[in-house]
Amino acid sequence: MKLFIAGSKGMVGSALVRRFRSEDGVTVVERSRAELDLTSQAAVKDFFASEKPEVAIIAAAKVGGIHANSTYPGEFIYDNLAVATNCVHGAYQAGVKRLLFLGSSCIYPKQAPQPMAEDSLLSGPLEPTNEAYAVAKIAGLKLCEYYRKQYGVLYHSAMPTNLYGPCDNYHLQNSHVLPALIRKFHEAKEAGRNEMVAWGTGSPKREFLYVDELADACAFLLKLSNPPDLINVGTGTDVTIKELTEVVAEVTGFGGKIVWDSSKPDGTPRKLMDVTRLTALGWKARIGLREGVGKTYQSYLTEKNAGTLRG
Repeated sequence: MKLFIAGSKGMVGSALVRRFRSEDGVTVVERSRAELDLTSQAAVKDFFASEKPEVAIIAAAKVGGIHANSTYPGEFIYDNLAVATNCVHGAYQAGVKRLLFLGSSCIYPKQAPQPMAEDSLLSGPLEPTNEAYAVAKIAGLKLCEYYRKQYGVLYHSAMPTNLYGPCDNYHLQNSHVLPALIRKFHEAKEAGRNEMVAWGTGSPKREFLYVDELADACAFLLKLSNPPDLINVGTGTDVTIKELTEVVAEVTGFGGKIVWDSSKPDGTPRKLMDVTRLTALGWKARIGLREGVGKTYQSYLTEKNAGTLRG
């Protein structure tokens, strides 16, 4: 099988490359951003026409946390719409029969019943702070659904919960909460500070999935002969941001005081995925939060020492 992984240099793409390179009979095709601009329709069309992969996983996206999504909404909606439309249509034009599009849990309404089931899609308003990103991801999964319906191609989508792991983005303003906490606590420990300021109240609840688990779930989904159009991928359990913060403090060895800045936004009160559909098909996450954060912190140190740390 010739497999194209779009976004192979990012956190998710890197995990997918690790997973599929270990499989016999799979040839992984990669392109860096410098080699292939996924926001260019012509470039993507030419790539698919020349490479002719049998399967594609679309893991490329412009991503970020609350600050980045709120500050650059125009960039987030344009870039992610362009990637989705170019990749899905380019794959179809080139005769790619199977494609897996990766979305995000933020596609679900802000007040969706918890845990969030796939059927809650488009049932209410989105979280305003990441609406631009969510709208683009919804468009991508609907492209897959309707191309499958009209053209008979096996294009389907997976919605991961909050991901973390090796090759994450550790930018203090533009990253997600878990990598930002890892960097903040590590730097506070290194500087000998006796306190660390965390954003918000710590009360929102979030679900976290180690990124190599997502890669394994993708491999599982690609083996299904008739996968659902849309399926959630997560652990089915969540923790408060306060609990997460305490885990990161412990793993990084920070022994000081945690101070909460309640003037900063909390975001959505709770985001837990309903993984009943995936569990029923036979896949379940195995890596717990404490173990996953430990693995991620070791990756952070390795990347930092090697000078390859993102952010």
